[in-house]
Amino acid sequence: MFRYIVKRLLMIFPVILGVTFLIFSIMNLTPGDPAIMILGEGARPEQYEALREEMGLNDPFPVRYARYVGDALRGDFGRSYRTNIPVFREIATRVPYTLNLAVTSTLIAIVLGLPIGVLSAVRQYTIVDNVTLGASLLLTSMPAFWFAMMLILLFSLKLRLLPSLGVDSWRHLILPAIATSAHTMASLLRMTRSTMLEVIRQDYIRTARAKGAKESRVIFGHALRNALLPVVTIIGVNFGIALGGAIVVEQVFAIPGLGQLMINAIRAKDTPMVIAAVLFAAIIASVVNLVVDIVYVYIDPRLKSKYVTRKAKKVTV
Repeated sequence: MFRYIVKRLLMIFPVILGVTFLIFSIMNLTPGDPAIMILGEGARPEQYEALREEMGLNDPFPVRYARYVGDALRGDFGRSYRTNIPVFREIATRVPYTLNLAVTSTLIAIVLGLPIGVLSAVRQYTIVDNVTLGASLLLTSMPAFWFAMMLILLFSLKLRLLPSLGVDSWRHLILPAIATSAHTMASLLRMTRSTMLEVIRQDYIRTARAKGAKESRVIFGHALRNALLPVVTIIGVNFGIALGGAIVVEQVFAIPGLGQLMINAIRAKDTPMVIAAVLFAAIIASVVNLVVDIVYVYIDPRLKSKYVTRKAKKVTV
């Protein structure tokens, strides 16, 4: 298992290299001049040219990319064109807000989506099943920005129960977390229902019931555990997306998180900031995928036995 984890960690490096090349290329092709952004539009042409030469912007693309990769390997990801602050220092100030939003929204989605999905599968074709499926379809169909604004209108303007903007207290996190968790909760609900319906029709579930096992033991001890693999995948993927920056929700609620930082950097063509922010999101997504694979083994021990058997065959050969 240790060798498998190390192998997966090493696979992150080509992913990161590919991400940096892709984003560096896109930012190189987009219109805009960093020298004008830094000096403003009132500087003289020779000042622009001197700054471009100093920053290496006149060098060919392969040279600039190789220089960036070399600096990144030494821990230098550049400074923001807008603020002249090291990019990862600025990212570090934004990550806690996005991390709180991602963790809270994921917990809400799990706490609500998972048990409701199980209930919908156990009560298939009943009024409970129909209502939950309708609700999941509604949550999936609603755009995140529209749902966020409806929450603000209801709970902030009409009922005056929760604040609509800012990050001053935990109460400011409730509405953004609900808006971010809506799509994930709907996906968890549908996936849990479909996988549970498939599992509870298996022979071993009927055998467990025939032996007199309690229904709660059959559902949560036998069926749910074997139905969790695709559910864990959805949790991991959506957590990675949320941690990468719930861009729309952060814009609506004025949260100074990673998503808002990326939007502002793209608008200003702040290349070092954009690359560092996307790179951070790619690393987080890769680590989350690794954690999901490890969780697979603990949920379904058969996966571990397959890995051990495959390893034994290689040693024998």
